[in-house]
Formats: sequence, C-alpha cells, structure tokens
Amino acid sequence: MPTKSLEKYSEAEQKIMSEFGQRVRQLREEAGLSQEKLAELTDVHRTYISGIERGRQNISLLTMHKLAEALSVSMQRLM
Repeated sequence: MPTKSLEKYSEAEQKIMSEFGQRVRQLREEAGLSQEKLAELTDVHRTYISGIERGRQNISLLTMHKLAEALSVSMQRLM
C-alpha cells in the first residue's frame, strides 16, 4: 500500500496522525498485545501497525474500525 511521505502532510495533519498512533500504542499495551498480534487480529502487516503507532500512516476508517474491534474498545475510545 503506497503511502505519502510525511512532508506532503501539513503539520496539523502530522500531529493528528502522531496523536492517533500514540493512542493505538497505549491501548495495545493496555490490552497486552504485541504489534504482531494486533496486526494478525486486524489482518494487516506488522510493519503497518508500527507505521500507525509512529504516526506515519494515514489509515482508513475501515482500518480504524478493525483496530477498535481488535482492541475491544469503541471507535470513540480509540479516537
């Protein structure tokens, strides 16, 4: 899946992606899941989970939904 390099995103957009990634990492760790296990549960590659957590991926709404389900949280709590 091609991704834009970060410089193509505004600072505000990069901040949103970074904060979301931090939230995913926090919830993943609270759930006691490795990046690999979360990737398996969401049917994405482990490096994609890493990219999300590092704020380097602008993910789709459907991927957000998969993450929420895998982390056993609501979309609202994920956000």
